[in-house]
Amino acid sequence: MALITKKPKGTEDVLPKESYKRQFVENIFCEEAKSFGYKEIRTPVFENTALFERGVGDTTDVVQKEMYTFTTKGGDSITLRPEGTAGAARAMLEHGIYNDGLPIKAYYLVSCYRYEKPQAGRLREFHQFGMECYGTACAAADAEMISAAASIFERLQIRDLELQINSIGCKKCRAEYYKALTAYFEQYKDELCDTCKDRLNRNPMRILDCKSPVCSEISKNAPVMLDYLCDECKEHFEKVKSYLDAVKIEYIVNPKIVRGLDYYTKTVFEFVSSDIGAQSTVCGGGRYDGLIEELGGQNMPSLGFALGIERLLLLMEAQNIEIPTPQNCEIFIGAMGDEAYKKAFSLATQIRKASVYAEFDVVGRGLRAQMKYADKIKAAYSLVIGENEIKENKALIKNMSDGTQYEISLDDENFMHEFMEIKIKHEFMEIKIKEETKAITKEG
Repeated sequence: MALITKKPKGTEDVLPKESYKRQFVENIFCEEAKSFGYKEIRTPVFENTALFERGVGDTTDVVQKEMYTFTTKGGDSITLRPEGTAGAARAMLEHGIYNDGLPIKAYYLVSCYRYEKPQAGRLREFHQFGMECYGTACAAADAEMISAAASIFERLQIRDLELQINSIGCKKCRAEYYKALTAYFEQYKDELCDTCKDRLNRNPMRILDCKSPVCSEISKNAPVMLDYLCDECKEHFEKVKSYLDAVKIEYIVNPKIVRGLDYYTKTVFEFVSSDIGAQSTVCGGGRYDGLIEELGGQNMPSLGFALGIERLLLLMEAQNIEIPTPQNCEIFIGAMGDEAYKKAFSLATQIRKASVYAEFDVVGRGLRAQMKYADKIKAAYSLVIGENEIKENKALIKNMSDGTQYEISLDDENFMHEFMEIKIKHEFMEIKIKEETKAITKEG
């Protein structure tokens, strides 16, 4: 039987030597979300298909072309989540967490699935971080949401991002806009792609988001929503801008932004970069005041954003942003003989209980090979235990960077204390040498 040796098309493996990068950005996501009062929500990787058809919208590319949908053995139609918002909204409704007091603030880290043509920054399995806020219609909430995304990018030291904002109105003013859009696109009906011909009478705004070069070219001169906003939506958009101005968050108004999902209303926004080619949108979000009602709940104005982790890491790489590497092994304990191995295991266990990274040989190497391994993993210190060390209950611990050695007790009660003393003493000496060298250089 042949081995299955290749990952599915459009997916990526995150290998142990690279996983620290994701852990780093994910930790910052969570820290920043918590500073804004958000708590984590976790939802299933698959949902009933109807959730996405109603929530995301059956005229979107996501629902029409990209969803992974299948029928279970019980005859249910199930879909792997293509985005995080619909599932979070469903969970909020199902468990009645809106009774906990509004607004409800939740963040998530999820894997998502869309059947798309794989390319840099666009995968069939990808990962998103998102923030969702339920139960507020206030323009200040829109600005705070944008501020949260901006804060994350600032923390990650990402440069040259352009914030683009727009308003796509509400049901009331969008009705007039749809009439104008329909009349405009009717002139080019024969040139539109088959999908957009279907959208023309169902949801003409979706044509503005079509990726077809022909439809995109036709859309360039289409009417813009900003010219059709009702007084309430105009006032809301002006307030959002005034809040952003108040905290000096720079933006440009881009009337072409509509976002790719049907649940958006009023404010929509994107953070865009020119450093990652065609997939320039790093983060997108906005307000979706009708989503909860569409899913069967009461009217509850809501908003949020999501950013793709793979695309974000591509951008950080393109901008040469250094992600701190994880701490190397603090101490490797080499051993010769059964009793020494037991002692090495005992000492390593003790060290790890103090949350210090320690290793000992679990492969059965000879001592020389053990030391080569200690060097390969860049252990800060090494310790070798043999028959004599067991007998005398002490050994020499070696600093791997400069070769200095110190005697250390192998007694369980004293070992950890003495190791930390040696470590602190050596670090102090290193700092002192650096300061003296710096002073000599300055004098010279």
